[in-house]
Amino acid sequence: MSESLVVLLHGVGASGADLVPVGQMAAPVLPRTRFVAPDAPFPFDQAPFGRQWFSLAGIGIDNLGGRVAEARAAFDRTVADAIAGAGFTDRLDRVALVGFSQGAIMSLDAVATGRWRGAGVVGFAGLLPLVTPISPAVRGARVLMVNGEADEVIPLAAGRHTAAMLEGAGADLRFMTEPGLGHTISPDGLRQAAAFLALILG
Repeated sequence: MSESLVVLLHGVGASGADLVPVGQMAAPVLPRTRFVAPDAPFPFDQAPFGRQWFSLAGIGIDNLGGRVAEARAAFDRTVADAIAGAGFTDRLDRVALVGFSQGAIMSLDAVATGRWRGAGVVGFAGLLPLVTPISPAVRGARVLMVNGEADEVIPLAAGRHTAAMLEGAGADLRFMTEPGLGHTISPDGLRQAAAFLALILG
């Protein structure tokens, strides 16, 4: 029986299957951990395949916060269903969220707004909208952010600002930057994430 659970949350235009290899690569460090990778609830509206947590159509700095807020209920249901399906509803302290890009945005938003605590959160290439309401419940939350210094989608400055927001609110935050890394998950970033997950789930 698995002793802990990691919920992998993909980026826009992808699907849960795209993050399955991430779980497979982390599994040797986390041998008693189960990995699940649900699909986002909405079809990607800019291609005939893929899923999305919220639409990117007409997205900008001024409306990103609203899009994230509108997506919260569906995100929470998807995560709750994945946790229930794995039998961890009563063991949230043994559950971590790992998100990439849009999945990281939603995961960081969940912890920032106090909707998610669990064991912790890993966000690859994530940020928080500037208007995100930071809950007092974020104090002590364990968060790892991994951002590429050459990311053309999520600017490093936005990642740094998010890290400062969370740390300023009392989160137990680790912020890792990777020189030359674009909008992807690197082997080194994955190793750092696996070590962090082993720590918080150990």
